[in-house]
Amino acid sequence: MANYSRTDRVSEEIKRELSAIIRDLKDPRLPQMVSVVSVRVTKDLKFAKANISVMGDEKTKKDAFAALKSAAGYIKKEVSKRLNLRQTPDFTFVEDDSIEYGAHIEELLKNL
Repeated sequence: MANYSRTDRVSEEIKRELSAIIRDLKDPRLPQMVSVVSVRVTKDLKFAKANISVMGDEKTKKDAFAALKSAAGYIKKEVSKRLNLRQTPDFTFVEDDSIEYGAHIEELLKNL
């Protein structure tokens, strides 16, 4: 049986809730294809880095991250409501292109 630390469990819970919160945001700058790839929380639970994948061109990605940054306070409040944590972390949103890269590799393999 694997031994997961508390921060790993909290990271997974925050990832699940963060995905639901982002899906419910009404900001028109957010496209439909926004995925939370991973969340890493510091040991003291003060900060969380969320790796976000956005499908689209550069302008779409830039707009999506601007929307997420402007909604960071609301997202923190919603995570605080949904999870019973003593301290709710401040979020940093980082672009993750692994899904897009995987789709690109799949397309290359299909064309062989």
